[in-house]
Amino acid sequence: MIVSKNITKSFGNLKVLKGVDLTVERGEVVSIVGPSGAGKSTFLQIMGTLSRPDSGEILINGVSVFAQKQDTLAQFRNKHIGFVFQFHHLLPEFTALENVCIPGFIAKADKTQTLDRATELLDFLGLSERMEHKPDELSGGEQQRVAVARALMNKPDIILADEPSGNLDSHNRTELHKLFFELRNKFNQTIVIVTHDETLAAMSDKKLTMIDGNLASIKEIKE
Repeated sequence: MIVSKNITKSFGNLKVLKGVDLTVERGEVVSIVGPSGAGKSTFLQIMGTLSRPDSGEILINGVSVFAQKQDTLAQFRNKHIGFVFQFHHLLPEFTALENVCIPGFIAKADKTQTLDRATELLDFLGLSERMEHKPDELSGGEQQRVAVARALMNKPDIILADEPSGNLDSHNRTELHKLFFELRNKFNQTIVIVTHDETLAAMSDKKLTMIDGNLASIKEIKE
């Protein structure tokens, strides 16, 4: 599903990734943990094609993503990968429904079908009565669920999440953690999560520990 081969990345003289190899199977929930500065977020951004490595290769569904032209890569990313970030990145001038629709509009999908899909997702996530609210009218947990709905908009194969529960209180953090597994079970999506939350990491099928730009350990958790 996702194969990383010898990924390296430097910023100036700082070598952040030192040759990362990883295989993630379809339908797995994988967590990446480790100290700050270990390279977790950089690796996730490269896996999601938001950043290019200095060397190495990422294959998604057998496609060598960085061998594609920029426009083709952007289309591939929009279709196959959904992102959830710590700070939501919702557009403040748009309603929850409009925010969720954005990836569909970027993909030039039918407007009615896009609106129907966004409505369905927000209903599934318990936000049917909050669709016309703007982000500043929503709680932190509600904003993050809108961000999850947006990530699901184009039915991606992969969800990549970077510290998704970092700004949530304990109740909303627990609910978000449960949601990732509901999504995997319902849609058979592959989910990779960078997190400092050991509770979430312990729930995953596979826990990866990164230290100083390397994968220090891989722990299989699923039975």
